[in-house]
Amino acid sequence: QVQLVESGGGLVQPGGSLRLSCAASGFTFSNTPMSWYRQAPGKERELVASISRTSSRTNYADSVKGRFTISRDNAKNTVYLQMNSLKPEDTAVYYCRRSIFSDSWGQGTQVTVSS
Repeated sequence: QVQLVESGGGLVQPGGSLRLSCAASGFTFSNTPMSWYRQAPGKERELVASISRTSSRTNYADSVKGRFTISRDNAKNTVYLQMNSLKPEDTAVYYCRRSIFSDSWGQGTQVTVSS
């Protein structure tokens, strides 16, 4: 079965950095575009970033453009989200998901940006 396990979240001060990881299994990862989503308290889940199968193309929400970088390592079946210059409004639970499938949501990983 498809399994996506997010990790790497935590508490960080404004301006700090975190790198999230998503370990994938149960499907052909290298053939699959991947995305990161996030959901803040009281807000809808939103798409943060996406990456194509071979990393030739990436897309970002305007709110994170220039600060976040999505990447993938197909040999390790892992997608990453490098988050720099973090702001309090980045506080959310972050989820990874296959971009073109309606998978169920996993547990996600909590990112809290606070001083």
